[in-house]
Amino acid sequence: AMSKSAVKISSDLLSNPLCEQDPSFLEMVTAFDTAMKRMDSFNQEKVNTGLPEEGESRGFSSVFPSLNMAVKRREQTLQDYKRLQSKVEKYEEKERTGPVLAKLHQ
Repeated sequence: AMSKSAVKISSDLLSNPLCEQDPSFLEMVTAFDTAMKRMDSFNQEKVNTGLPEEGESRGFSSVFPSLNMAVKRREQTLQDYKRLQSKVEKYEEKERTGPVLAKLHQ
């Protein structure tokens, strides 16, 4: 529905009288219209072939169980990294004394 709306907007822009007055605007709107039509046709192909949408990985998780575990490990590692990065930033803001430098080095 969203790509259909984008195609409608681009075709409405093409029918705008400003396009007749400014050739550079017409060229830009024509390129936008072409891009929106290509996006819509791609989305239609995706729907017709049954490719999973974003966030629909449930079908693949049963086929590739190790993939699900790898994603969980990555998320955990990313959380650990963010936690440690905030600690480093906290120590960098503090006065550079011996204990702070030792903790920062760790």
